[in-house]
Amino acid sequence: MKNKPIEQRYEHPKTLLLGVFAPGNKMGSAEYYFEEFLNLVKTADIPYDDTFFMKVRATDNNMYFTKGKLEELSQKCQELGVDILVVSELLHPLQERNLENVLNCRIIDREQLILTIFKQSAHTSEGKIQIEMADIEFMKTRMSGRGRELAQQSGIIGTRGPGETEKEELKRVFADKLRQAQKKLETLERARSVQRKQRLESNQPLLCIIGYTNAGKSTLLNAIAKGNVLSEDKLFATLDTTTRELFIDGKKKGLISDTVGFISQLPHHLISAFKSTLDELKYADLLLHVVDASCPAWENQIAVVHEMLQELGVNKPMLYVFNKIDKLTHEQREAQIAKLILYTPHVLVSALTKDGLTPLIDYLRTYQL
Repeated sequence: MKNKPIEQRYEHPKTLLLGVFAPGNKMGSAEYYFEEFLNLVKTADIPYDDTFFMKVRATDNNMYFTKGKLEELSQKCQELGVDILVVSELLHPLQERNLENVLNCRIIDREQLILTIFKQSAHTSEGKIQIEMADIEFMKTRMSGRGRELAQQSGIIGTRGPGETEKEELKRVFADKLRQAQKKLETLERARSVQRKQRLESNQPLLCIIGYTNAGKSTLLNAIAKGNVLSEDKLFATLDTTTRELFIDGKKKGLISDTVGFISQLPHHLISAFKSTLDELKYADLLLHVVDASCPAWENQIAVVHEMLQELGVNKPMLYVFNKIDKLTHEQREAQIAKLILYTPHVLVSALTKDGLTPLIDYLRTYQL
């Protein structure tokens, strides 16, 4: 039974969530990292039967897990009869294939998980094309090796076996799809460039909202610029960049844009796919870095955002907007304030109410863009 494809084993495959806290994890807290992983799965709407969490001291290039941890995981999968294993980490294609062979189940890693969410959240043409390109790049890496395996099975040495032919055909299909998607994206980018040129010529200042996913960026945009961006309490509720006019005391201050949220271990395929959109940050006059002040790992989240900005080559004036302070007790707020000296300038806000935004409005009122 277990040697059959997953789709043929059961109408509803048994799914296990595997949270892994590995060396070098930027979140610092295993508890928070596992909670974030569960939220990713929830957002992706993946049903599951059980969860299993482990801390690892080292990783293996071929299997990801060292021998002892792999035996522990294999025993767990056998006990539960696992068909699908959703892993919190980014796996190399080789590691994924080897694990599938050893554990005899399908593997869904962090990249596939986030891709699934992005597919659900992209609504504009540009967003859909960017996700399509990231998906193609992902599939290309997962098809590596397949052609060689089929060629070896043919028993033909020194000639082009059927596996090699299939691999070449798949490469051509992927290349054609990428070219088509790139052409569509370039058309949209030209339109964006025209809009940017018009804005620069009209001397309209631009503020860009950035931050870790689910920090409240869309809620802030809706509140401060009377927008109608989808705002939900879930990761990556929206991916599409939205720009609105910003008025302070009835006078136009400039334009304000929301951007895609960042997350720890954001797959490089997705960073590359959204690079054209995120390049808009290079033209910003001020970055509003929204931080979820109620999150225990907010300092780690700030570090992740800084790392992403550095990778994108973005170095702009920044205001830290510590959001969701309404969720903090008086004692918690006092404790946070003691740490904020490292993050200046900053304001404390609650994007849920008009009064809660007063510190941000006061700052923008006097800031010279």
